[in-house]
Amino acid sequence: MAALIVEKIVSAGNELTVEHIGSTAVPGCWGKGIIDLVVMYREGQLQIARDTLDGLGFQPQCGPEPFPESRPMRVGSIDYLGRPYQLHAHVVAVESREARDLIRFRDLLRCNDSLLRAYEMEKRAILARGITLSTDYSKAKGAFIHRVLAADKF
Repeated sequence: MAALIVEKIVSAGNELTVEHIGSTAVPGCWGKGIIDLVVMYREGQLQIARDTLDGLGFQPQCGPEPFPESRPMRVGSIDYLGRPYQLHAHVVAVESREARDLIRFRDLLRCNDSLLRAYEMEKRAILARGITLSTDYSKAKGAFIHRVLAADKF
């Protein structure tokens, strides 16, 4: 499903680069099933990225702590072959540290099974503590991600 969405975004905004990130991008990784994408734009093309996603039916993120429009996130959902999929599209500059970090963490999970299992355990522990709000959950697992990226080894 992620590959289909990536192709749809790239076709609609060929100036954009899109990568599948997050748990669903890592074979065998336990997660909540949300398809996370990083939609990367070149300098001066933030509006193109936002317009492309909006034109495809993505919606601006809302809630208690939405990302600012200077670094937006768009959300969506799609039913495909009778199954619903939730989508998060993180819009960042292609040259940014955030883009590099998102892709690097995904790649570390893909090549290090012990890191992958530790990440899964961390996410399960977060949920076991009763943290269920998306923003709180993201912040909690963000601490783990930042520690891994700071060390860039496990």
